Amino acid sequence: MMHDNFTSPDFYEIDDLLSEEHKLIRESTRQWVSKSVCPIIEDYAQKSEFPKHLIKELGEIGAFGPYIPEKYGGAGLDQISYGIMMQEIERGDSGIRSTASVQSSLVMYPLWKFGSEDQKLRFLPKLATGQIMGCFGLTEPDHGSNPGGMITNFKDDGDHIILNGSKMWISNSPFADIAIVWAKDENKRIHGVIVERGMEGFTTPETHNKWSLRASSTGELIFDNVRVPKENILPGKSGLGAPLMCLDSARYGISWGAIGIAMDCYNIALKYSLERVQFGKPIAAKQLQQKKLAEMLTEITKAQLLSWKLGKLKNDDKASSAQISLAKRNNVDMAANIVRESRQILGGMGITGDFSIMRHMMNLESVITYEGTHDIHLLILGNEITGHNAF
Repeated sequence: MMHDNFTSPDFYEIDDLLSEEHKLIRESTRQWVSKSVCPIIEDYAQKSEFPKHLIKELGEIGAFGPYIPEKYGGAGLDQISYGIMMQEIERGDSGIRSTASVQSSLVMYPLWKFGSEDQKLRFLPKLATGQIMGCFGLTEPDHGSNPGGMITNFKDDGDHIILNGSKMWISNSPFADIAIVWAKDENKRIHGVIVERGMEGFTTPETHNKWSLRASSTGELIFDNVRVPKENILPGKSGLGAPLMCLDSARYGISWGAIGIAMDCYNIALKYSLERVQFGKPIAAKQLQQKKLAEMLTEITKAQLLSWKLGKLKNDDKASSAQISLAKRNNVDMAANIVRESRQILGGMGITGDFSIMRHMMNLESVITYEGTHDIHLLILGNEITGHNAF
């Protein structure tokens, strides 16, 4: 069953489950990735540089907060539409998808869900177009999988607060105009705070020497007695549950993005196996190569159906955190296995920059770690199954 390299595989005719709007969104995103991302991304990854000129284009295709209501600059699309966009963007590169994910799920989402009306109107329309960019500060040097132990804190100072602490492994931070920062008040309660570029004592040093997500901008957030107006505190929700809700939104998008990587690598491996001749015939005619391809297709199909169903649950506001953890864990692991098998099919050619496989492989080492590690999601599921917290 042969298909165009950029649209296959769809072995179970999942297209039949999608609306015409979903298909239009997928096609327009695919065209943009094919035209604007694929031709340049290897060079930017080699340079370890984020292609900032893509920010405006991401805004133009609606990749920033597509499910945010139109009143606030979004497109008012459903969750499956968001997932499809993340899938297609990650076929190009995880770093570009991460930029869109952070802007959508970790910056715009908390502003929409927990922000005041003034905060929503002030920031969301500009974030939707990419006029301003944001980042999300939760992880700290000593508190990654245990975010509740954070030490970043603020003290009351009249109509301001004084913020101190640091965050690390923050996507978009070196160029972000605002940061949604999670910090404890004097009663140890966690709140979201909008910190703006230019506030005295706020710096964002860039992280260098990365082997993964090289075309994504990563850095730290440093707060040294930063005076933040109290009007910049998100009023809608406090406690650790607030940032975890944001992570659920991001993890959902990641589950779709991982499918995009797997699809890209499967298509590359299939095409190469049909063209590469050894011992007088294409290597696709060999049993072991067919085994690899058949298993790849099976796992991709399972992941496609899993994320589609999760999208339906999210549309109906029925998706649980544990269900999202299952999808993120399963699909990223699936993609990592397919990348490795694809690399083997290509042999030595698979390690070169002529193909996207090794870039995807390195990127997945970050994707499998951030927004909850592979093992943390396992424990979330274990807790859901048994009722016993093993953390």
